[in-house]
Formats: sequence, structure tokens, C-alpha cells
Amino acid sequence: MAGVIAAAVGLVFGLPSLRLRGFYLAVSTLAAQFFVQWVFNKFGWFSNGSASGVITVPPLKIAGVALDGSVGRYLFSLSVVTLVTLLVWRITRSATGRSLIAVRDHETAARVIGVPVLRVKLFAFGLSSFVIGVAGVLWAFAYLRTIEPAGFNLDRSFQILFIVIIGGLASIRGAFLGAGLIVVFPLVLARLGEALLGGLFDSGVLEMSQRIVLGLLIIGFLIAEPAGLSALLDRGWRRLSARARP
Repeated sequence: MAGVIAAAVGLVFGLPSLRLRGFYLAVSTLAAQFFVQWVFNKFGWFSNGSASGVITVPPLKIAGVALDGSVGRYLFSLSVVTLVTLLVWRITRSATGRSLIAVRDHETAARVIGVPVLRVKLFAFGLSSFVIGVAGVLWAFAYLRTIEPAGFNLDRSFQILFIVIIGGLASIRGAFLGAGLIVVFPLVLARLGEALLGGLFDSGVLEMSQRIVLGLLIIGFLIAEPAGLSALLDRGWRRLSARARP
């Protein structure tokens, strides 16, 4: 239901953005962020009249089986992510996926060969909103364990945008690579910094150093391969394959 509702909202906000392209299209969709946050904060119906706007989520259960532990919630999230990934992969291999690729690569050429550009764009809005709606409900139920507008603020939207750009546009694998760099790698840096330099610097200095290192790595990755980590790995694999040939 979260995916369907998010898809409907995405279609509504996608209609006035159909004539925009590229970076301007991405920026225009951020208008939905401010509007939705305002609605959630303005109307108490969405938070069951809670003065703080925070709702504690009900226990996560499937067919009567409680998934309250961290392991259960992780396995549930992994299962949902796997199913959604397979769904998106299957769409990219279909005629609809080829239409999406055509509009992405050259909108005018796609229109000339008969691709219904406006309908394809709306489908892209709906599909991406569906996926992010599923991600949002997992974020609330399996991770935050609460629902509040602050948990879905503008910083979260930018984080998702950076994951896509750094991982590699037009690549399902790139989304996972970008998430690994943006989400997992800072945890690795934090553990290493605490183990190696915890006795020399306080936590504030270590946290700022971690952000500096992560920022430099991101800049380095984008300079080495503007198309993202996915393209960088492909290029490295091709070089290794060429060297391995007799």
C-alpha cells in the first residue's frame, strides 16, 4: 500500500514536470518534499493527533510471526529488496524498459520512432515513486521503528540522490554500490578511526575527519569515472580481462 500511495503522489507531481529534463527535472521534484512535509505537519490526521507528530509503529508481523528482532527485520527487508530488484530488472528487459531507455538517451529520437514520451515519463515517475514508497515503509518499520516527518527530510532525499549519482545512473547495480559507499563505508571509517585514533582525538574530530575522507573519496571516484562506480568497475574488469588474455 505504501508503494501504491507513493506512486499516486508521484504521478500527481510528475504531471507538471513532464516538460523538464535532466537536472531541472530532478530539482523540480523536490517541490514534493516541501509540500508533503507541510501536509504531515499541518494536518494531525496523519499522526493520529500526536502533538509531536511522532508515531510508534506497530509490531512487524507476517502471518502471525513476529519480526521484532534485528535479525528478523533484516531478513524481511532483504526479502523485499530482492523482490523489488527482480521486478525492476524484469521491467528493464521488457518493451517498456526499452522505451524508458530510449526516452532517457534521446527524447526527440524516441518521439520520432513512435515512443509515447509523455506516457513513458509518467510511468517512470510512478515506478520510481513506488520503489521509494516501499523503501520508506521499510525505513520506518524495520529501522527507525517510528514514523515522523523529520525522518524523511530533505537530507534524506539528497542522500538518495547522491547514492544514485555516485553508484552510476542507468544501472541497478550502481544503486547498491552507491548505497554501500554512502551508508556502509562511513561505518567502516568510524570503526577504524575509533580503533586507531580513538585515544588521540575526541569523537567530534573523528566524525569531521570521517566526513572529509568520505568527501574526498567521492570526488576522486567522480573524477576517475563520472559515470559512477558501476562504470568504474566495468572499466577495471575489462582491463583485467584484457591482461588475462594470451
